[in-house]
Amino acid sequence: MQVQDQIGRILAFKKTPKRIISLVPSLTELLVDLGLEDSIVGITKFCIHPVNLKQTKTIVGGTKSIHPEKIKALQPDIILCNKEENSKEIVAICEQIAPTHVSDIFTIDDNLALIKQYGNLFSVESNALEMITKISLKLTDFKQFIKNKATKKVVYFIWKDPWMAAGNTTFINHLLELNKFDNIYQHKKRYPEVDLEEMKLNTQLDLVLLSSEPFPFKQEHLLEAEKNTSKAKAILVDGEMFSWTGSRLLKAFDYFKSLH
Repeated sequence: MQVQDQIGRILAFKKTPKRIISLVPSLTELLVDLGLEDSIVGITKFCIHPVNLKQTKTIVGGTKSIHPEKIKALQPDIILCNKEENSKEIVAICEQIAPTHVSDIFTIDDNLALIKQYGNLFSVESNALEMITKISLKLTDFKQFIKNKATKKVVYFIWKDPWMAAGNTTFINHLLELNKFDNIYQHKKRYPEVDLEEMKLNTQLDLVLLSSEPFPFKQEHLLEAEKNTSKAKAILVDGEMFSWTGSRLLKAFDYFKSLH
């Protein structure tokens, strides 16, 4: 069996991979929701869903730093990485140990394509199809819900000191667009640093969204954000709903409704 991952690399397997290491928290959650929990042998310290997983699986490092010897000892059939979450260096190390699949997701269509591919790769086609159908139905319902809502100009912050926002070519920006949130930094690539004095000059800004991850914005940061705008309201948002791919979309659309 040959598989092309989402950055164009071809991986070959003689049989269905049964021992999986995931270096991406959202992909770990996806594997579990596809019924593959028993096949997972290694995860990162950030793989927090489901909560019991860190007690039953070997932690092989984080998303930016790994322990190659621990990975080798687990004798994986496949290692799952993500272009944004894991560096080229990590992927290169993993490739020396086992076939390494790299996902690269910008849109919901990319996400659904990955779910379908995992279904075929791990022989859980029916579970994958069911998940794709559910997500697609929730997406259709949300589009109907949002179509008459007014567009709001927003900034979505992911970090503080320096202040950094989500820009273009990110899954976050894609979901902001779906919510009719007009991202004032969508003309910037990826995650630009933001000058708050410059942001204050944007008199059209409606909302400042402070994400729960990777920087854990709290209530205390709302006033600081609001005082650096002319009239915008600052709110805390669940970063997992805006940035996690995989099966998290099964929950995200209901969350998005609650924001509106």
